Amino acid sequence: MKKTYTILLSTLLLAASPLVHAEEKLDPIFNGKDLSGWSVPENNIWWLVEDGVLQVRSGPEKKGSILWTEKEYENFVVELDFKFGEGTVDSGVHVRNQDQIQIGISGSLKRDMTGSPYIPGKGYPVEAEGVKELLKLDDWNHMRIEVKGMEYVCFLNGEKVMTYTSDTGKPKGPIGLQLHGNKEMGIDFKNIKVAELD
Repeated sequence: MKKTYTILLSTLLLAASPLVHAEEKLDPIFNGKDLSGWSVPENNIWWLVEDGVLQVRSGPEKKGSILWTEKEYENFVVELDFKFGEGTVDSGVHVRNQDQIQIGISGSLKRDMTGSPYIPGKGYPVEAEGVKELLKLDDWNHMRIEVKGMEYVCFLNGEKVMTYTSDTGKPKGPIGLQLHGNKEMGIDFKNIKVAELD
């Protein structure tokens, strides 16, 4: 009987985990070899692929750039690993073209806002919680963003850090990775995957 309870408890805990979703099938949208499936900016000097890693570097003129998926998404989950490089990292993941989940230092607030939503015209309406304890500045971090309807949920290294409902978001659009302009910075991404939701 004790063994049965242990198995049942383990099953329930596994089902409750934010990183385990039986109905999802996460498919790579970055193949680790090149930028196939992405709309690459003209005269690209910012987005480079090496050894399975997407390396993002500010150019000599420190111009900003966004790397967009060619495909558009409605309801989806995106997961990725990121690692901070040199300089003042100000990056993020654009969801459906407009709203963004921040990674690194906010240019306007001058402090780390990783996991928080940046909404055009509103700034940061909520701030992700517990990030300081979770964020690894010298190692790889895992981020999961769930987008369903107008609700955004963000997990950092397995812990839920933010939930926000947008009233200005778009119903459909591409996913983007941001390199903020006027910054000297580097950030790396790998294992970028997406699952589309009903």
